[in-house]
Amino acid sequence: MVKKTWIGGIYLKEEGGYEIILKSLIHYKKRLRTIHQSPELKEAAAMFAPILQSTARKKIPVIDEVKEKIDQCLLNLIPVQSLEQNLEILQKALECRKADIEKAENTGAEYFINLLGDVHKARNDLEEIEKALIKINQYSE
Repeated sequence: MVKKTWIGGIYLKEEGGYEIILKSLIHYKKRLRTIHQSPELKEAAAMFAPILQSTARKKIPVIDEVKEKIDQCLLNLIPVQSLEQNLEILQKALECRKADIEKAENTGAEYFINLLGDVHKARNDLEEIEKALIKINQYSE
């Protein structure tokens, strides 16, 4: 029986995918740290706000761990395949950045604009985010 190879690891390390993934992880962490300012949270029922904020606080250390693992992979200290167990957080970070870029463009909400900085420059990341989302979920046959 042949073991499937995680193509996402090849993309991450050999094809430079780590750049958009790291950028997305940094964005995701910033988003979680400022979730209390999010227009979405302000619109949510008051009883859900503390739950969302608590969940956000718990994810921040996980993001830091994943960033550290990526750095270790790039330095060949650990195998890139070890990041396979962090697929969910990588995917969430990419999806968060993508969604926030789209919200900044579509709503013009100051929160999203401030979160991203240069929205026009961030817009250029959308294609790379889509590619990363596909690649990190691929396996060889």
